Amino acid sequence: MKRLSLGLLALSAFLTSLAAADGQVPELQPLRAQIKRVVEALDYVGTPLAEAQRATVEAALTEDNPELAVAKLHAALAPRTLFRVNINPEMRVKVATGEAKPELVEGGWTTFLVRVDNEAGTTAELRATSPQAQRVANSPADRTADLWLDLEIFKGQPLRKELGGLSLEYRLIQLYSRDAGKREAKISFNVGQGTQDLGFRSEADVLFTCAPAHEVKLRILDEAGQPVTGQLVVTDAQGHVFPAMSKRLAPDFFFHPQVYRADGESMKLPAGKYSVQFARGPESLVEKRDVEVKPGANEWRFQVRRWIDPAKLGWISGDHHIHAAGCAHYTRPTEGVHAPDMMRHVLGEDLKVGANLTWGPCFDYQKQFFTGVDDKVSRWPWILRYDVEVSGFGSHQSGHLCLLRLREQMYPGGDSMHHWPKLCLNTLAWGKKQGALVGPAHSGWGLELNSTELPNFTVPPFNGIGANEYIVDVTHEVPGPDGKLVPAVDFLSTVDTPFPWELNIWYQTLNAGFRTRISGETDFPCIYSERVGLGRSYVKLPAKWTYEDWCEGIRVGRNYVSDGFSHLLDFKADSAVMGEAGSELKLPAAKTVNLSVRVAARLDETPQSNIRQRKFTEHPYWHLERARLDGTRTVPVELLQNGFVVAKTNLVADGSFQNLTFAHEVTRSSWFAVRILPSSHTNPIFVEVGGKPIRAFRRSLEWCLKSVDQCWQEKERFLKGEELAQGREAYEHAREVYRRRLAECEWD
Repeated sequence: MKRLSLGLLALSAFLTSLAAADGQVPELQPLRAQIKRVVEALDYVGTPLAEAQRATVEAALTEDNPELAVAKLHAALAPRTLFRVNINPEMRVKVATGEAKPELVEGGWTTFLVRVDNEAGTTAELRATSPQAQRVANSPADRTADLWLDLEIFKGQPLRKELGGLSLEYRLIQLYSRDAGKREAKISFNVGQGTQDLGFRSEADVLFTCAPAHEVKLRILDEAGQPVTGQLVVTDAQGHVFPAMSKRLAPDFFFHPQVYRADGESMKLPAGKYSVQFARGPESLVEKRDVEVKPGANEWRFQVRRWIDPAKLGWISGDHHIHAAGCAHYTRPTEGVHAPDMMRHVLGEDLKVGANLTWGPCFDYQKQFFTGVDDKVSRWPWILRYDVEVSGFGSHQSGHLCLLRLREQMYPGGDSMHHWPKLCLNTLAWGKKQGALVGPAHSGWGLELNSTELPNFTVPPFNGIGANEYIVDVTHEVPGPDGKLVPAVDFLSTVDTPFPWELNIWYQTLNAGFRTRISGETDFPCIYSERVGLGRSYVKLPAKWTYEDWCEGIRVGRNYVSDGFSHLLDFKADSAVMGEAGSELKLPAAKTVNLSVRVAARLDETPQSNIRQRKFTEHPYWHLERARLDGTRTVPVELLQNGFVVAKTNLVADGSFQNLTFAHEVTRSSWFAVRILPSSHTNPIFVEVGGKPIRAFRRSLEWCLKSVDQCWQEKERFLKGEELAQGREAYEHAREVYRRRLAECEWD
């Protein structure tokens, strides 16, 4: 009883002091929003709240009593709060130390909280300085005793550099120690020149204990015992990620929990217990291990355990859309990182082909790395190649374009990105003339519909940067390297936008008789930042292959697309093999055709409900977990005829192969494909009956015609001068082609 009374007295005293300092208890609604952002920021930098702390914070955020809510928040956050900053009404700053233990780690960053009582309601930037943090000395000659610290107020999303003007809020401060042992630092806070309080009370002297780091040698081996590069996620008992995410330098990226390390490399960690997660891309099993780092020599040994290896069966994985610069994820997005950095990620995900595409914001810097051949960091069978995405310049408003297998990266007429044509068709024609593999990027943008129905006969807005002008360009042929006419578009990109939007336009144009193929991409790190190879193409190739061969396999449709967790190999229709001899089966008359495919997929026995519960418009757009049948470890494998499911069987996703056969009577010319939606999809096999071309449905051709008009309505304004006239001609050509094919169609 006595202890309870003392607790109530302490709480009462705390609330009284808070009211005296601020005049009133902070309003809860904006405070709740700010605290949620702080919790998100702690997660983002890899130093999340412990479960008990998080639970207390969440309870406080639902508390209706303002005094009790604030008390609970402070109680939960006090163990992480190193400084308490008070800004009085005259904008003078006072600083006191908080309850957090002043513990750092040698060679690493530690994140603490700063409690800010803002009586002035200022929205200025909170700044921290220290004479011990003028710079961090790195060279032996520079290792002066007093320059051992670095510090920074975290200003990244979801926070901002300025205070919010609330009477109470929390901020993050990150501290780096060069050394081990006891180190003292004087740390000062201010909100602008002249805001330090008299008597040097804006400073706090803190004696830190800096735990020494110890070298951990890494042995990373593949399933055959050969040295490779793998992916490691290292966390301590509190969930802190090592190395500290927010201060990483390439090849480690601050937006990743994982790092990629090669056999023989090492990490430095303070003594303690850790959890380590090891993998090498989606074809491997994830290993989770608890380890301990002790003073002295440490060695961790990891060996890849695969559940599947498509490469051994001749199916070569690749991601045709990766960026080394240009997105906000990089410290200097206009320059980005270099080939060795991206190659490490390709190796660590066991992605055999990585296409590094230079685009608008970084074009003039990254263009120097284009050679038209494999980058020198490549080591077969892992290839890195620089090519181009038309994005942020040229025809990008009518749809971004992936240009692969280029011999020349610069459109004639200039040496930068500023002179490129606005009409996609002109860029495609230039690419095809040099033998490039070309197609729209992130196809679904601009084709949004609030439905997962496939095919869907509602005309989308065509107001984005995906496969928009594709509806026109697919009807055109342009000269190839030898002058002979070839299709202007080779493929549609898939896997990195919502599947109904990507697939619907593809199904409709296949139904109109065109033979565009699909390829898988990630658009790393702009759409998917988690890792390269979340969207992949698996191309069937001979034992010795090149980047050119891999691209050619996509052009002829000798590939399936996948998230890596399901696989559709060796798709056939009687004697016709996907990707060979035009993927074509000719029948003199209607007959029953045997369609076969070799299938494997793997789900964990425990469902990932956080993925299953997301809308189809939320990340990840393609993931095998979305295909899981409720309460089971099975997924449906579907046979398509002209975009509609005509047969289905369930597959146990335990990683084992199954040979599936569908006997289906084919009475008219059609295209067929197999899918596990939304995880993997084959390219089509085209079955012609009685010499008639594929004209699947009048509805599809009418959809295509209406889509041309809708696209013109959205894109006409981007074309000027000569290209406006060319655009009118190109769109009218598309209308004529669709009208002609509509007249040939016998089916509604």
